[in-house]
Amino acid sequence: MPVHILGLSAYYHDSAACLVRDGEILAAVQQERFSRIKHDARFPADAIRTCLDLGGIGVGDLDHVVFYDKPLVKFERLLETYLAYAPRGLPSFLKAMPVWLGEKLFLKDLLRRELTALPGAPAKDALPPLKFASHHQSHAASAFFPSPYERAAVLCMDGVGEWATTSVWLGEGNRLTPQWEIQFPHSLGLLYSAFTYYTGFKVNSGEYKLMGLAPYGEPRYQDLILEHLLALKDDGTFRMDMRYFNYANGLTMTSRAFDKLFGGPPRKPESPITQREMDLAASIQAVTEEVVLRLGRTVHRELGAEQLCLAGGVALNCVANGRLKREGPFRDIWVQPAAGDAGGALGAALSVWHEYLGQPRNGAETGRDRMRGAYLGQAHDNAEIEAFLAEQGAPYRRLDDDTLMPELAGLLDAGQVIGWFQGPMEFGPRALGGRSIIGDPRNREMQSTMNLKIKYRESFRPFAPAVLAEEVSSWFEHQGPSPYMLMVAPVAASRRLPMDPAQHALFGIDQLKVPRSKVPAITHVDYSARLQTVHAETNPRFHRLIATFADRTGCPMVVNTSFNVRGEPIVATPADAYRCFMRTEMDALVLENCLLLKPEQPAVARDDAWQQEFELD
Repeated sequence: MPVHILGLSAYYHDSAACLVRDGEILAAVQQERFSRIKHDARFPADAIRTCLDLGGIGVGDLDHVVFYDKPLVKFERLLETYLAYAPRGLPSFLKAMPVWLGEKLFLKDLLRRELTALPGAPAKDALPPLKFASHHQSHAASAFFPSPYERAAVLCMDGVGEWATTSVWLGEGNRLTPQWEIQFPHSLGLLYSAFTYYTGFKVNSGEYKLMGLAPYGEPRYQDLILEHLLALKDDGTFRMDMRYFNYANGLTMTSRAFDKLFGGPPRKPESPITQREMDLAASIQAVTEEVVLRLGRTVHRELGAEQLCLAGGVALNCVANGRLKREGPFRDIWVQPAAGDAGGALGAALSVWHEYLGQPRNGAETGRDRMRGAYLGQAHDNAEIEAFLAEQGAPYRRLDDDTLMPELAGLLDAGQVIGWFQGPMEFGPRALGGRSIIGDPRNREMQSTMNLKIKYRESFRPFAPAVLAEEVSSWFEHQGPSPYMLMVAPVAASRRLPMDPAQHALFGIDQLKVPRSKVPAITHVDYSARLQTVHAETNPRFHRLIATFADRTGCPMVVNTSFNVRGEPIVATPADAYRCFMRTEMDALVLENCLLLKPEQPAVARDDAWQQEFELD
């Protein structure tokens, strides 16, 4: 009989579920896609139901359920921290304790109640055994076990799990051996989040904005950070001066000493972004990259592994990842696409199969990872889509791919923006050609159009190229796959455009006005791009669309951004996609083989009140 393992992450942020059968990842989805609440932390009931449906089983068919965290150990850390900072931590203590005493401290009972409430679930005493992995063990398992390596170093960096904030592991076959860790409150993830907060963005959500803002600034505060906030050793380990931070004992990330050091209070959210915020972003980004590079060199020297696996929220910093790949000592690097807490559900499930049950890993010898391109969610077929469109009274044409792909290439060539919805939904924070908005990267207006008229977000936010894997090295200074949009690489010198002295003299957001390459919509102001290599093996239709566009234009890539507006989770269903299409200025929508053009759709009264539906990130 096959063994079914359900992995869960919940109650902190980015709750998710993952179903593993005999070591194979059958499904993995995030709760936010169904609730439409970004970073939803609640029990992932919808995600569980979807995973079970995709696996063709019920709750009673599960052999093991595993949670990605050890709540009692986390509670111990909270109590020790509050005692260490007493009496300053009293307001934070009083806010946290009711939640812990009411729910989190008795998480096993809570999880059993929630599982029993699922449709078709057995009685509580007939539920499968419930297990708990440690937070960084879940991260490490999510990084190594699906990776294409038989032996690798594993580096996990995030805010904090139970105690660990950075951990190093050695992965060999079906074993993960812990090496050493850095513990709370000293945390690279929380340091980065402190600057996210200070520059006016939302913690656990806006860190990628800080990374995107960094190239517009100069690292003027880098030395200040290293002199006062962070004692960084040559080996990459560090300690933080907690006088400047408030997250351990208060309700904010930074303290008044931090404000004084950097010359003022935090920027108010949604207020204008100034050169100061850009320089702060550049500074903390430079420090983060230096820490990651030093840690990488140390791990390589200590473990002698030629491959490195990364997970934890800091592993979503694709600029640091790119530098580590280009400048670090490793032959190759693999990053878990759902590197944050959502991926912990996957790692916990794989940890039970390989470490608890002692089952071998299969597939690492093939040189390909086991994530199936991260297309691990539900799909919707043409019959279901056509029934939905008929119900909406939405005009469409159903076209086979031989007709559809050339037509879409023509629309892209004409500067139109297309919603692209096909195949299984992606797992993780990036849209990878399943639930994407796409455009022509050669178009100088495309970045502005997508940001302001479709995504309704800040103008500085960069877009990524989805490029044919076989063409990546002819357009970018990059070799090998980057399927999950987690590596930044420079645009090839032969594709760049020269700048005159006046253009070189521009600062800040004014730099956006200058096209940097032959594909300006995806080229950042520092001549870099966040790469997604598209592979025929994992997403044949997306690969075919880009190849058709390349045949027409000579450009083997498209702009790829997630199918949503600011503050909204990525769309999950045809209804989500159609609603987003009609609310924005997208020109066309593809739902599998159904093509919808905006001018042909029923007139809808203009009403921007819907934008209040989603909390701004």
